[in-house]
Amino acid sequence: YGPQFVHSLYSMSKSFTSTAVGLAVAEGRPSVDDRVLKFFPDAHPAEVGEHLAALRVRHLLTMSTGQERDPPAERLRDGHWARQFLAQPFARAPGSVFRYSSAATYMCSAIVQRLTGMRLVDYLRPRLFEPLGIERFHWETCPQGVDVGGTGLYLQTESLARFGQLYLQGGRWNGRQIVPAAWVAEATAAQIQQRPPERPTRPHARNDWVQGYGYQFWRSTHGAYRGDGAFGQFPVVLPRQQAVLAITA
Repeated sequence: YGPQFVHSLYSMSKSFTSTAVGLAVAEGRPSVDDRVLKFFPDAHPAEVGEHLAALRVRHLLTMSTGQERDPPAERLRDGHWARQFLAQPFARAPGSVFRYSSAATYMCSAIVQRLTGMRLVDYLRPRLFEPLGIERFHWETCPQGVDVGGTGLYLQTESLARFGQLYLQGGRWNGRQIVPAAWVAEATAAQIQQRPPERPTRPHARNDWVQGYGYQFWRSTHGAYRGDGAFGQFPVVLPRQQAVLAITA
């Protein structure tokens, strides 16, 4: 644990996966309104219900797939993760309810890899990491060699700060538009409202878990937003103060 080491970002990895999707959208590869099944013709379940048929990329990004749980860990250990995800029951219409899902983020990573022929980390290398001067990083993969997406990215703390600063600057870095400004605005806006947690001692106005969710970014109080990983991995972006606070813990 120190500034010279790469650090596990846990679910903070999700915001980088979202950024990869945004870059691919800008290159004309997927649209957020594309149906997810079109990318996985080899992984369809035997029966495709109406909710699964209606699942779109934006529902993966906003954690609103309509599923009530992720695939069980024992099925993922040596299995085909995309097939297991699509086989899980879809109890609700996609887009109707927020439910946090790392499996949904994995599917975003798998879509980018299928469209580009590159692992997510290799796709981001020349488009994000190198322009930001991020030299040390690696990403864990699933048994099929797809970057996990929802977790598994390792970076130094300073690199996390640079990523937050890039978003604060509307996707620009050293005078160059790295990430489209429209994607930055869309990804960090409240796209869906979370269910209020049962915390009567914490009013909603002071609760950072119910300010809305974007494309793998959490809205925060005071007009801020953040990427958020277990055990305290954050870039908190504060537009009103023109500040970024990066933490690895």
